[in-house]
Amino acid sequence: MTGGTAFEKQVLEAAERLIGIAERTPLQYNPRLSADSGTSVWFKREDLQVGRSYKLRGAYNLISQLDDEARAAGVVCASAGNHAQGFAFACQTHRVRGRVVIPSTTPRQKRERIAALGGDMVELVVQGDSYDEASAAATAFAAETGATLVPAFDDSRTVAGQATVIAEVVEQLGYAPDVVVVPVGGGGLLAGTATWLAATYPRTRVIGVEPAGARNVAAALHAGTPVVLDEDGFDRFVDGAAVRKAGAVTFPLIRRSGAQLLAVDEGLVCTEMLALYQTEGIIAEPAGALAGAAVRSDGPELDLVAGETVVVILSGGNNDVSRYAEVIERSLRFQGLKHYFLVEFPQEPGALRRFLDEVLGPDDDVARFEYVKRDNRESGPALVGIEIGRRADYEPLLERMARSPLQIEALEPGSPAFRFLV
Repeated sequence: MTGGTAFEKQVLEAAERLIGIAERTPLQYNPRLSADSGTSVWFKREDLQVGRSYKLRGAYNLISQLDDEARAAGVVCASAGNHAQGFAFACQTHRVRGRVVIPSTTPRQKRERIAALGGDMVELVVQGDSYDEASAAATAFAAETGATLVPAFDDSRTVAGQATVIAEVVEQLGYAPDVVVVPVGGGGLLAGTATWLAATYPRTRVIGVEPAGARNVAAALHAGTPVVLDEDGFDRFVDGAAVRKAGAVTFPLIRRSGAQLLAVDEGLVCTEMLALYQTEGIIAEPAGALAGAAVRSDGPELDLVAGETVVVILSGGNNDVSRYAEVIERSLRFQGLKHYFLVEFPQEPGALRRFLDEVLGPDDDVARFEYVKRDNRESGPALVGIEIGRRADYEPLLERMARSPLQIEALEPGSPAFRFLV
C-alpha cells in the first residue's frame, strides 16, 4: 500500500465488492453552512449508509477477502459502536461467526443495532471503559482463538474500503472538490481519503478534524509516532472518535499525505448537532457532526476561499436520544449561555427572592438549583445554574453578583469543583 497506483487499484476493487451491499449515499448541498462559510458546502450523507455510518465499507471489504479457512475460524472486532454495526452486517451477509467487543461507554442504541444487524452470527461482549481497552481485549481473543481481527481503522483493507467514500463523492460531483473535511478518530477515513486524493486529485485540500479532548493523531504527529493519550483530560463524549492512540497503519499514511489537522471543541460539536437537527432534520451522532462543526463561522480558522466547493463527510447518525440533554448542556456552555455558581444563602425567609430580584437580569433564568450541603448553620451553599439570553449578559450578571451581600463563587469548567458538582 505504498504507491498511489496500487492504492487506487485497492479502492477500485473495494468499490466493486461493495456494489449491491453499501448504499450510494446522497451528496447534498447545504444552504446553511454555505451561507455561513461563503463557500459551496456539500454533505456526504454517510449517516444514511447501512448501519448509519461509513464503517460498513471497511469491515465488509476486509471480511470479503478472507479465505475459507479464515472464515471458519471466525472474526472479531473492537468498536465504539459504528464499526461493529458494519462488521455485524458483514458477518450476517457472509455467514461468518463474529465476536464484537465494545466499551461500556457505547450507547444503548448502538448496542441494539449491533445485535439486530448481526443476528445469530454475532456475539456482543462489553469490556473496558474505552475503545482502546476493548481493542486490547479483541486482540487478545484473536491471538487465543485464531479468529481474524477486523480493525476499525488500522488495516490496509479497512482503509481502502473507507476510501470508497471520497471516490464516490468525486463521481457524484463530476469533479474533485476544492476542500474535503473529514472527521478523525483512529484515522482510517482520513488516511483513505487523503491517500486516494493525493494520488488522483492532489490539488484538493484535505482537512482532518479531531475532537479537542481526543487528539490522538495530532499527538502522533507531534511525537513522530503513535502515542497513547493520557487518561487525564481525555474526553469520551465524541464516542465515535474517542481513540487514545493513532493507528500504526493509518498514521504514516496521514503523515505522508500532508493533510491539515485541527480540533474542535466538544461544545461546538453539540451546537452543530442541534443545528443539523433543527434546520436540516438530520440526526447526527457527535462524530457525525465533527466535520460540519469545523466549517461553521464560530469554528476554527480553515482559510476557506469564497466560492470553493467544500465537501463535509457526515460520518454517522447513531445518536442515542437520551444524550440530547447533555448535548444541549454542552452547547449552551460553549456558547457562553449557561454558567454555574456556588451561592451561600442565609437560612432566612426571603433570601432566594432577593437573589432572584437583585442579581438576575430580565432575560436570566435559573436552570438548576440544589443545596450542596444541609446542616444547622446560619447559611448553606447552593449550586445554581443560570441561563442567560445573550453572551454579553454575563459580565453584567457578574457585576450584580459582586454588589450582592451574598457570597457567590463562579465554577469554571474544568475545575475540580465543576467536574464534581456539575
